[in-house]
Amino acid sequence: MKRGCSGILIVMLMVLLCFSPATAMEQRKGAITISPSIGGYQFEGNQTYSEDPFYQPELAAGVGLGYNLTEKWGLEASLHYINANYNENEETDTWLYRLNGLYHFPSIGDKLVPFVAAGLGGITFNRSADDADANFLLNYGAGLKYFFTDNLALRGDVYHIVTLNDNYNNLLYTLGVTYLIGGQKPVAVQPKDSDGDGVIDDMDKCPDTPKGVVVDAAGCPLDSDGDGIYDYLDKCPDVPGPGTVDGCPVKEEVQEEKEEAAAELIEKKRVRLNVEFDFDKADVKAKYHDEIGKVAAVLKANPEITIVVEGHTDSRGTEKYNEALSQKRADSVKKYIVDKFGIKASRIGAKGYGKSRPIADNATEEGRQINRRVEAAIDYEEVIKQ
Repeated sequence: MKRGCSGILIVMLMVLLCFSPATAMEQRKGAITISPSIGGYQFEGNQTYSEDPFYQPELAAGVGLGYNLTEKWGLEASLHYINANYNENEETDTWLYRLNGLYHFPSIGDKLVPFVAAGLGGITFNRSADDADANFLLNYGAGLKYFFTDNLALRGDVYHIVTLNDNYNNLLYTLGVTYLIGGQKPVAVQPKDSDGDGVIDDMDKCPDTPKGVVVDAAGCPLDSDGDGIYDYLDKCPDVPGPGTVDGCPVKEEVQEEKEEAAAELIEKKRVRLNVEFDFDKADVKAKYHDEIGKVAAVLKANPEITIVVEGHTDSRGTEKYNEALSQKRADSVKKYIVDKFGIKASRIGAKGYGKSRPIADNATEEGRQINRRVEAAIDYEEVIKQ
């Protein structure tokens, strides 16, 4: 009998564990449950109750009163009456009372909820008014609840009952209903979409896209001409190939256009500055000193010219932190020009734009390195004597 009880419960537990997908549960936190049931109680074969203990279980009827501590955990007190016989011919009023903890698994198909239970209790045999026998017990088992509505479920339970006084192994199985009163309905967790572009954060490769910008399926702004500059930053969105910060093409780092005026030849020129930085750094590296020197030479030769150096960062870090870092980078380049070449500070503006103006893809290390930059451009004219 002992092996039979344990075998049935082990098989039931394996079925519950193997067929419990992670979907929403019907259980409600804070709900009170009332569970009337009817079933059978199987005594171990060598006990003195029941005419034919193994083949003819005794009738058991009762009710359980429970409380759901959470959507998964609950407590239940139950009382069952068992129609037992003593020594095959004496009817005995038998009462089974238990306090169990219940754990509910995720539902199967949103309706069928498996659960396991375990706890302590007792069983009392009243053979006559002055002859009662009580035993302490422990029990464990499993069951299923099938929800017809949010408040009503069909319920089946199987328990292994172990009496502690005389070490008998019994089996209780019941079928009934559970009615839920009150409780809180589970709140569905909505996927997070930090930038509000319609692509959830778990799928969004560009989670910091500005509000209102049209994005692709990966959550990144569109780049129609494939020049590495997003459409909302690109002033020439239909011109493919490499370009300046605004997405429009240039010929060379220094463009030259010649025009003849009077007896002089005037050359229009542009000098550009692009200084890249290491991650989270604002130090000007030595390899950019010559490039900065070219800009300083133009400023010295053209005292009427003023410039603005613009600082930028990649997308890592908060917006506030990156704005401060980009300002430090712009200030660092300005200070180098002022200190090294004696250019007046009033002629050089410095502005940090944080991570708001990328010119390359922040999803790659190469792109992030390009975006960590300070840039500037000067258009000027140079008179060439013939």
